[in-house]
Amino acid sequence: MRPPESRPYVSAKREAAAAETRRLIVDAANRLLEGGPAQVSMEAVARAAGVTRLTLYKQFGSRSGLLEAVFDENGRRWGIARMAQVMQTPDAREGIGQAIDLLCEFWGAHPSFAGLHDAAAVDPEFAAALDTRNQRRRMVFDTLLQRLDGDDLRRRDCADLVFGLTNMAMFRALSVTRPPAGVADVMKTAVFAVIDAYGLVVPGNGPGSGA
Repeated sequence: MRPPESRPYVSAKREAAAAETRRLIVDAANRLLEGGPAQVSMEAVARAAGVTRLTLYKQFGSRSGLLEAVFDENGRRWGIARMAQVMQTPDAREGIGQAIDLLCEFWGAHPSFAGLHDAAAVDPEFAAALDTRNQRRRMVFDTLLQRLDGDDLRRRDCADLVFGLTNMAMFRALSVTRPPAGVADVMKTAVFAVIDAYGLVVPGNGPGSGA
């Protein structure tokens, strides 16, 4: 007789199978998302992934949870996790430029995503998933701007403008006639002009610093 499989081995096999099922589901949802958020129903995703709706709900809990997983997985695949490293850049101004480069690279790699923001007006679950990403983007720039010397009230106004200048709608408008790197250059020019106008400077580079 064959000896029974050990419990850790069985558990590892189950975890691997669950991870593979999750990958298949996210990939299926990603493909459907290219046709717009309305295509990403739990029924359609289950059918495309070859699983049951029950499996979908066990894995993600809800359509909102599935959308969150899709966005997170796209971020991981295309290197958006590098944003954590960007936030640690010693020169905050340089970090802001790198953050803009990374965002434009990410959006450029997902051309179908550019039009998806329009759907947020009629799809509350999709709007919530996008808002989570927007707040993360805001946190990145707010964190970097906090490391620049300057007046707090002016920094707040500057942060609002930077947030508005670096959204996907702006990327979409600029990318009609520019590649992603070109859009990043235009965004950086505008963002640094705003930062300079509000008098925010890298510590040690302000008036009287001798720099």
